[in-house]
Formats: sequence, structure tokens, C-alpha cells
Amino acid sequence: MTIYVATHKEYDIPQDGCYQPIMVGSALRDAIPEGYLRDDSGNNISTKNPNFNELTAIYWAWKNSNSDVIGLMHYRRYLGSNSSHDVKNRLTKVQMEYLLRTHDVILPKARNYFIENQRNHYLHAHANEPYFIMEDVLKNDFPDFYPAFQQMEKSTKAHLFNMFVMKREIFEDYASFLFGVLERVEARVDLSTLEGQDLRVFGFLSERLMDTWLYTRGYSYTEMPVVSLEKTNWVDKGTQFLKRKFFPNSKKKVHF
Repeated sequence: MTIYVATHKEYDIPQDGCYQPIMVGSALRDAIPEGYLRDDSGNNISTKNPNFNELTAIYWAWKNSNSDVIGLMHYRRYLGSNSSHDVKNRLTKVQMEYLLRTHDVILPKARNYFIENQRNHYLHAHANEPYFIMEDVLKNDFPDFYPAFQQMEKSTKAHLFNMFVMKREIFEDYASFLFGVLERVEARVDLSTLEGQDLRVFGFLSERLMDTWLYTRGYSYTEMPVVSLEKTNWVDKGTQFLKRKFFPNSKKKVHF
């Protein structure tokens, strides 16, 4: 089991057995902290990190890791035994092995936006054209997945953050689908039309592909709380959410 912890900066990351920090965008950096993996060795897309975010770590694991169980966490977010701000509550190797006895995938607890569905939430928060391109790619190039995509976008809930733990063969299936879709979307997205946080377009789009893939394949999964090491300003987050919904032409803030 290897749980890759994606980070873009040096951070106090636990290195206790199954957790392995990986510096995303290593190809764009002068130095990597000791003990961190690079995402620019072997078969990789490290130079695409500004647009793909933590997906460069997922791609690296897909092409280069030999572990039987693969997961991805973030330097400031982990799947945990309970929702907290204490890293000690992150899932242990033993806990994850136990959960995988009866489930194919471990995911973060689905986030519920209550007053708007996933389609509207994305379109209010991000540049719209890439979403429409992905919708078209799924409809025409991945038609078996399109009904689940429609199911996902009508729901107020979604499994976000691109965090997971999966058995190897299931991870292979997920990564093949994920990057198969994004490769076609990337070919049609004009990055020169994007700015600010919207440049992280493929990382944002990919969050809508997790449930699209999961509901199509029918893999069993369990949800676990998120341990967030940096506290969220919920007043600011809630204000920005309502601002995006009711004042769509205002300046957007979507990353907290």
C-alpha cells in the first residue's frame, strides 16, 4: 500500500509507513525536499501541473507505481476516522486494509451543496466552456459513462478533492478513464482564454469524473470523514458560494 500525499511546497507530512509525500510539478522546481518523491521521473506529465494540479501525482502513480493498493491525499487533507484538524486522526494502514476487505474504494464523505446541483455549482464557480467540452467528449467518445455524468450533475452531492484509496486493478481502470477523457478535453481547451484559478481547469473538471466513473462501473465504496489540517473560514466560504450563485459576473473565489 502506498498513499501518495500530493504537495506543492515543503510541509510537515507524516512519513510513517504507507504515506509517501510527492512534490507535484517537480519539473518546474529547482529543489525537492529530502524524502519527497518527484513526479517528473519515468512516464510523467509533471510540466502540466499548473493546469492539472494533483493529477500529475495520480498520473505518476498510474505509470510508475507497483503497489497493490494506491491512494492520494493532500498535504493539508487526509481521509480520517473522524472529522477533525488533527493529523493523528488520519486513517492508518490497518484501518484502510480493513475497509478494503469489504469495499473496492475509499472516498471522502460526499459534499452536499443543498441549494444547487453539481452542474450549476461548477458553472457558477468556473469558466464554462471547458465543462461543455467535457460534456461533449463524454457524450460522443465515452457514451457508456454519459448517463452517470448526467446523474452526477443533477445531484447536489459529489465526492470531491480527487482523494481516494483503491485496489490496484480498480485504480488502473479509474486512471485510464480519467486521463482518457482529459486528454481529449485538453486538446480542445484554449488555455489562453483562462486566467487565475481557472487555469487549474483539469483539476477542477476531474472532480466531476470520479462519480461519473464510479456510478458507471458500480464499484462498492465507503465514505470517510476528512481531516483538514488548515481550518476553513466558513463565513468567507459561504459568502463566496452565495456570491457565485447570485452574482455570477462578480470576481470568483473557489479555492480555500
